[in-house]
Amino acid sequence: MKHRDQVADAFGSTAADYLTSTVHATGKDLQTLSRLVAKRPGGAVLDMGCGAGHASFAVAPHAESVVAYDLARPMLATVETAALDRGLANIRTKQGAAENLPFDDASFDWVVSRFSAHHWHDVRQALAEVRRVLKPGGEALFIDIAGADHPLVDTHLQAVEVLRDASHIRDYRADEWLAFFEQAGFAARITERWRLPIEFDAWVSRMRTPPQRVSAIRSLWESAPEEVRDYFAVQADGSFELDTLMIEAHR
Repeated sequence: MKHRDQVADAFGSTAADYLTSTVHATGKDLQTLSRLVAKRPGGAVLDMGCGAGHASFAVAPHAESVVAYDLARPMLATVETAALDRGLANIRTKQGAAENLPFDDASFDWVVSRFSAHHWHDVRQALAEVRRVLKPGGEALFIDIAGADHPLVDTHLQAVEVLRDASHIRDYRADEWLAFFEQAGFAARITERWRLPIEFDAWVSRMRTPPQRVSAIRSLWESAPEEVRDYFAVQADGSFELDTLMIEAHR
């Protein structure tokens, strides 16, 4: 199975769980997205890798239109139903990959993305597409899990991520993100960083992680060096904390 098929399959079968996931449905970052878009209301917004639609729902009250864009059609069906339930008639959905956006040049005032880019095949190409579809003066707001600066810590992070979810590619460090945006022609900065608590059982259940991989993650955490366990605040039940960042980038 090709990677894009893995992504669509993994998140197609878990769409309903992501809609109700506390990690995804709540957070001050959603409030920040809403507040920033509200500063220039009435714009056109693209939500890349929208998942169950939480970023779309957060910005829709302040936008003229929102396109919820994702590779997994069941995710888009979930967004459509939830948007109707919430009375958000200005949200529409579109299926596709981040690296090839099926939109005209200068179509959007805002491009937002939340907890998606670590699944993208080619972040550089995706950001080139983001710049193309943004209007002059438009803004991109990206939120994602951050890779760790120390190689030892980062190796363990990427290992547990891919064991939990075979569609995972990479959690990028802050300096990598800034370089990606700069190469794409943006002026970008990290505006927020925070720690995200992960409850282990919910984390693996949400992704339908096979039992043998769950065991492998537990084994990896248990055998990890003390400095790795301390960094991620690994608990006895396997729960831990992740680094998260928000990037604001101007076209």
